[in-house]
Amino acid sequence: MHTMTDAEWKAFVRTGTRTGKLAVTRANGDPHVTPVWFLLDEGAGTTGDGTAVDVVFTVWGESLKARALRRTGRFSLCVDEQTAPYSYVQLSGAATLDATPSALLAWATRLGARYMGPDLAETYGRRNAMPGEYLVRGRVEKVVAQVGIAE
Repeated sequence: MHTMTDAEWKAFVRTGTRTGKLAVTRANGDPHVTPVWFLLDEGAGTTGDGTAVDVVFTVWGESLKARALRRTGRFSLCVDEQTAPYSYVQLSGAATLDATPSALLAWATRLGARYMGPDLAETYGRRNAMPGEYLVRGRVEKVVAQVGIAE
């Protein structure tokens, strides 16, 4: 087992159609985890060292995860490989929600392309950019990335 470099973990989370397992905290303190479609946005601006990365996904505005993100502003997202030798990346940070229609449609379409293929990207983009849906930008503040756990 070894820790992934920045380039390795970014390539890992971009591979194929792995979902992210989004963890938030319920109002009573209990954890809540659900799978989400996600993308990385490295053009999201920079912090001090110029390495800012956002995780981008959508949520229904009345969902438990949306309410938790609005309440706490914090998230953790785990992406894993479910075959030996097993690897994972955990991204944690601060989240903001945005209902701007143009941004929501653009990212929902890109998410549709990743998870459903280019032929269905527009269909899923429109489906997932309806009123009541939000674009979430999770600014990655901490990365834990391990490869070859079972080696």
